[in-house]
Amino acid sequence: MKIKPIRTKADHRAALKEILGELLGTGVLLGDEGRARELYLTAREYPRELAEFLAVLNLELVPDPDRAILQARPTGDCALVASFTKDETLLVLALWRIYDDERMARPSQTIIVTANDVFARLKLYFEHIEPPSDSHLERMLTRLRRKRLIRFQRHEDAQRFGESAIEILPTLARAIPFEDAAEWEQQVALYRQPGTEPAS
Repeated sequence: MKIKPIRTKADHRAALKEILGELLGTGVLLGDEGRARELYLTAREYPRELAEFLAVLNLELVPDPDRAILQARPTGDCALVASFTKDETLLVLALWRIYDDERMARPSQTIIVTANDVFARLKLYFEHIEPPSDSHLERMLTRLRRKRLIRFQRHEDAQRFGESAIEILPTLARAIPFEDAAEWEQQVALYRQPGTEPAS
C-alpha cells in the first residue's frame, strides 16, 4: 500500500504567504481556478493558523459554505477596512439590496445583473441623486472587482455599456453584513434626502 507523504507547514510556507497577501490586500481569496484554487485548498488545511494570525489584526476568517471563497472580515476597528466615496457607498448599498432580493427569490443561483439593472436600482433607491455616468460607474465597478466584491465584464461594444455583466459575489454581503432589509433601509434613508449625507 502506498503511503501518502505528510505535507508540513514548511512545504506550504510560500503558499501561506501568498494566501495572507490576498486576504490582507483584497480581503478575499477566490479559489475557483488556477493558482488561486491551489491556494484555496492549501488554506483549507490551515484554518486555525490563518484565523489566529488574522485575529491579531481584528479580522475574522470566514469561509463561504457554498463556494470556494475565503474572506477576511473586520470584527471591529481596523485600518484595513475599505473606505468608499459617497458614490461608491451608494453603489455598494444598491448591489447589497439586489443581492439580498435575488438570494431570497433564488437562493442557489449565481447573482448576475447588468449595468442597466444597477442604474435602475440607483434611480429607485436614491431618486434625488444624479446617477453616475457610464465611465464613472465603470471606474467604481472596477474598484469593487479589485476588492473581490464583484466580477465585472464590460460589454465589448462601448455603445452597449448598459449590457455589461456584473456578478455580485457573496463577499459583498458579508463585507457590510446588515441583519435584514430593515437595517439596510435605515442606512439608505441617510442618503435619500436631497443635500444631506451622513457625517464622515
